[in-house]
Amino acid sequence: MLRSTWNFLKRHKKKCIFLGAVLGGVYILGKYGQKKIREMQEREAAEYIAQARRQYHFESNQRTCNMTVLSMLPTLREALMQQLNSESLTALLKNRFQPQNTMSRYTEPGLLEKWMISCLQQELKKMNPEQLFMPSNKLEIWEDLKIISFTRSIVAVYSTCMLVVLLRVQLNIIGGYIYLDNAAVGKNGTTVLAPPDVQQQYLSSIQHLLGDGLTELITVIKQAVQKILGSVSLKHSLSLLDLEQKLKEIRNLVEQHKSSSWINKDGSKSLLCHYMMPDEETPLAVQAYGLSPRDVTTIKLLNETRDMLESPDFSTVLSTCLNRGFSRLLDNMAEFFRPTDQDLQQGSSMDSLSSVSLPLAKIIPIVNGQIHSVCSETPSHFVQDLLMMEQVKDFAANVYEAFSTPQQLEK
Repeated sequence: MLRSTWNFLKRHKKKCIFLGAVLGGVYILGKYGQKKIREMQEREAAEYIAQARRQYHFESNQRTCNMTVLSMLPTLREALMQQLNSESLTALLKNRFQPQNTMSRYTEPGLLEKWMISCLQQELKKMNPEQLFMPSNKLEIWEDLKIISFTRSIVAVYSTCMLVVLLRVQLNIIGGYIYLDNAAVGKNGTTVLAPPDVQQQYLSSIQHLLGDGLTELITVIKQAVQKILGSVSLKHSLSLLDLEQKLKEIRNLVEQHKSSSWINKDGSKSLLCHYMMPDEETPLAVQAYGLSPRDVTTIKLLNETRDMLESPDFSTVLSTCLNRGFSRLLDNMAEFFRPTDQDLQQGSSMDSLSSVSLPLAKIIPIVNGQIHSVCSETPSHFVQDLLMMEQVKDFAANVYEAFSTPQQLEK
């Protein structure tokens, strides 16, 4: 039996060798394939875990952004009310032209605006077209109040929108670096990309928007308001549509204002960026707190932020936020332009906000009080709209993606 088997193998030696090679190859390939499948599954699982971890970190970062915006709004509101102090003018009007025994009735929140409207209604009845019965100093106070009230509310919309979008950029840039640092924990030879002192120094650059940038923005907007509304009489009536048109004219002047800095690569000048961040020519100590030439990482972060602010995507998102912000501002004022029952009885044509007009003097206190809604630390409709806009979320995701991927940073 063994001899016959051996003889068979000798006769078919080449065939047996070939068959053994094939079977061995199939076995080896099977093992190799199983190994590669396991490696692929492990890699996919690792990528899924990393993606889930990055998604969780991103969502956590967005909540931090929202909380940071809300926490900074009181500081922004205080800075605005300090530089555009309409309260001192209303107090001057009350003290000089209101009987002392009636002042206590207007100490409750919101009653000041009601008093201003009732006071103006009485004054408007006494005024002739030449305003002969209004003392010149009182007229000057109301004119100043007109400019300051509109300027303050418009600046509040601009600065709040800028704060929302700028913080989205900054916190997602630094958030991407923090994610990479956390992912590299435990690896030998890795360098921390954004240590805590760098994070603090970099984020201190937001003070430009709350300081010099805000002051310059106020100056530009105040000039625009003076040009559009300076010649409009206090007795002149405006509908909500008229008011919207005036705001558009003011926005056109502000957003076409030319600055000597922030020259783009194509030679055109960026319009609103210099209110949010100093340009590269500004001394380092002004760009961020305690910044010096040795702080290479912080300077790199600031330059990357400027690149983002100069991008078309940023300009589009900021413009969308401003459109939403001014739309919400008009919505807030629309309730004061609703027709009364008496107006509705006069005809169906009065059943429209566009048909209701108010003297500019009555609109001033309405506009003056909008800062408390725009710059509210509690999530108002205005702030909530900006924080929840899909364009803002998508832009934030793109920024985070760019700075949380090692391959992108190496480019």
